[in-house]
Amino acid sequence: MRTTISVRHCEVSEALRERAVAVTARLAQLSPHALGATVVYDMSPTAHTAEIRLHARGRRMLVGMGKGVDHRSALDRAEAKLRGQLVKAGHARQQARRSPAARRPSRTT
Repeated sequence: MRTTISVRHCEVSEALRERAVAVTARLAQLSPHALGATVVYDMSPTAHTAEIRLHARGRRMLVGMGKGVDHRSALDRAEAKLRGQLVKAGHARQQARRSPAARRPSRTT
């Protein structure tokens, strides 16, 4: 999976870039349809932010954004938010495959 790292208004270390690649690789394992990821680091006067955009098949994009006192904690929070979205999406697909009758209301006449 291809990972792009962008930095706005700040500088990040090589270790933080490698951490971003590792995080996106872990997230890609949860989604078999992941095509690429973009990690955007930003810094405002009050907080550091990290945003992870995961591109998947079917023009679907999942986004997780985290804020923290440093970029590493912001990246961890963004990963947690995106992980929740991936787990929820995967769980919904499994439930739909298991019980298609549960999606449709039964007809009683």
